[in-house]
Amino acid sequence: MTASSKPGRAVCGWREWIALPAIGIETIKAKIDTGARSSSLHAFNIESFERNGQAWVSFVIHPLQRDTKTTLNAEAPVLEYRHVRSSSGHITHRPVILADIELDGKQWPIELTLASRDEMGFRMLLGREAVRGKFLVDPSRSYVVSKPRVSKATVKKPTKRKKRRRA
Repeated sequence: MTASSKPGRAVCGWREWIALPAIGIETIKAKIDTGARSSSLHAFNIESFERNGQAWVSFVIHPLQRDTKTTLNAEAPVLEYRHVRSSSGHITHRPVILADIELDGKQWPIELTLASRDEMGFRMLLGREAVRGKFLVDPSRSYVVSKPRVSKATVKKPTKRKKRRRA
């Protein structure tokens, strides 16, 4: 039996549309990166606080790529804080949350670090731990098992064009 014929292991592309329903994200473009162990979500204004004796974080997300106007406020319990080394070798101390991910009609929990990804091309990075045992990644393909969900919350409304006056 070849790896591609194992039951329960669909093939996904190097980028896919995913949802994080507990955080309120219906659609976000994610880069599937098997070179990264952990998954990361672009977040800013990260504030730590305590709720019922447990550590929590509040944060703001720009769910749409190349859009800094659409924001989403979220809160989540902190699983732990972790030192993460970037591909450039820089180490940061990040909060880790547990969030359900939805892809290809399946839903499962993943650990998600919160970090500023302003300089990165994708708002979400899905690491190998998140897809292990669930998907085989085909780096030559995109959006194999997903399509963006269209909603008012995740898609900008078209701007109205002004009528030109004729002289």
